Amino acid sequence: MLALLLLSLLWGGTPAEGTPEDQLQEWLTVQEGLCALVPCSFSYPWTGRGPLYISWFRERDRKLVATDNPARTQKEETQGRFHLLGNFRTKNCSLHISDARMADTGRYFFLVESEMSVQRAYRDKLLNLQVTALTEKPTIHVPESLESGQPTSLRCGLPGSCGGGQRLTFSWEGDALRGLDSGTLRSSMLTLTPTPQDHGTSLTCRVKLEGAEVTTERTVYLNVTYASQSVTTTVFQGSHTESPYRCQCGPEKQEGSWPLILTLIRGTLMGVGFLLTYGLTWIYYTRCGSPQGRTDKPD
Repeated sequence: MLALLLLSLLWGGTPAEGTPEDQLQEWLTVQEGLCALVPCSFSYPWTGRGPLYISWFRERDRKLVATDNPARTQKEETQGRFHLLGNFRTKNCSLHISDARMADTGRYFFLVESEMSVQRAYRDKLLNLQVTALTEKPTIHVPESLESGQPTSLRCGLPGSCGGGQRLTFSWEGDALRGLDSGTLRSSMLTLTPTPQDHGTSLTCRVKLEGAEVTTERTVYLNVTYASQSVTTTVFQGSHTESPYRCQCGPEKQEGSWPLILTLIRGTLMGVGFLLTYGLTWIYYTRCGSPQGRTDKPD
């Protein structure tokens, strides 16, 4: 009889009448393994003594999923995953969900209660939670260019995940990771020291959702640059060594080309003059200097 009385007290609270201060996101879709925030606020004129508590319940079985009431026990499957962010003093009933699971799909409501009885059950607005399969791809945070020989920290993250997502595991794969310890490759953080041979090679981050056997991944291609180098030259004069100086390697400065062009033109003109002189001389001797070519009469 006492149990029935307590049950009637628990669920016999005054139904809430909607006010502008009562705000609740009524529809929410989240992918499995990720996190979600349910904004919620309410109003309630409390003039009694003692504190008031906020509790969230799943509608179909009326199981407690989150509360700030120390006298209540949260259901095991939502412990550590469903968290009440506000309290009665701030009129904040927001709910945070981490590591969402398919079984979490359903409708939820919250109520305000004192230590003795339910004061008001807010059933006019229900949270309709839908959990879908994980399809979100990870993001790889890598600099636009990597410098050869310089250690660089890389990070792989899954948008929408949070610290409570214990079922998410990360792994790395790529030719640039050769020689790294296998344990290092099973973390969301990675330190890579690229080499020139790693330029253009692929790097893949893979995220697996334990229990659901779902895997999602993303691949990027590394852009490895080379640091500029300089050559140090030492000049010896006699028995003394001058201070070394640095010479930045690069193309030699192109000098003016006009002197060379003038020299070529001068040489060409000289060659033409020589050929002209030689040709005229040859004509003279072959035409006028030979016996057949003479025209003057003998005495």
